[in-house]
Amino acid sequence: MSNTTLASAILEQFMAEMQTTGNIARTMPSGYTPTWAEQKWFSLFEGRNEAITFGIIAFVVHQVVYYGRYLPYAICDYIPAMRKYKLQPDKEISDKQWWKCVRSLLVSQIFVQLPMMMFFLPAAKMIGFECSAPFPAWLRVAFQVSVFFVIEDFYHYWAHRLFHYGIFYKRIHKVHHEYTAPFGIAAEYAHPLETAILGQGTIAGPLFFNYFIEQVHITTMLIWIAARLWQTVEAHCGYDFPWSASHWLPFWAGASHHDYHHMAFVDNFASTFRWWDRIFGTDNRYQAYEARRLQKAKTE
Repeated sequence: MSNTTLASAILEQFMAEMQTTGNIARTMPSGYTPTWAEQKWFSLFEGRNEAITFGIIAFVVHQVVYYGRYLPYAICDYIPAMRKYKLQPDKEISDKQWWKCVRSLLVSQIFVQLPMMMFFLPAAKMIGFECSAPFPAWLRVAFQVSVFFVIEDFYHYWAHRLFHYGIFYKRIHKVHHEYTAPFGIAAEYAHPLETAILGQGTIAGPLFFNYFIEQVHITTMLIWIAARLWQTVEAHCGYDFPWSASHWLPFWAGASHHDYHHMAFVDNFASTFRWWDRIFGTDNRYQAYEARRLQKAKTE
């Protein structure tokens, strides 16, 4: 089969998947009694276009988790007692800057991320994602999501380093660095190309995992998206609380790690974990800075 014929066959299959209508009977093994959650999940697709329905569900999950995760930090901004936990308390975000961020986010989320979500289910089904009952066991979900974090973190480290070189920074990544003191929802404030490219670590990771290691259920993908959003909003929150995960998980990057990157414009390229920056020496200046910051906090 020629490359042209193969590409044509793949495109034809993809378009067919884009037009598939949900049928609950097709998703249930013979004689299987679905749980309440499974019944409700598959009923969302019954008689509806599966790709569009999944895209809408993924978009709703994204928006609820993204802005919901930010809400506690937004409230903290108005509580004077919380100010001592701010990483850069001398920098304020004006209402104009905040609304500029929100407007940009909504444009990106609707016109860049939503289409990617609409196309995900057909691609996932073609590569072998499980879309039928039963749902996977929680231990399996936890294992896979943990692996996805590792894959995404490795990809993000190198792609992020690339974005700090020459034209990639000047033309693309500089947008994200407009906020030198980040706040939760600034996590996705970025050039559309950066959103699409760095987003591949979140999307492509599970696809490759499914193809090379073991099958992934489509609902696990939604849990992974929620977990990744939870992490990235926390990394950009601008607060370092005593109960933050980085204080009891030494390999977790957390807000202080990424906040330094925005403040200094260098180093700390990983998204979730600290080990790649430690191994490649791209956190040396941060280590010195953090030691001084923590010492200063003890004396105040």
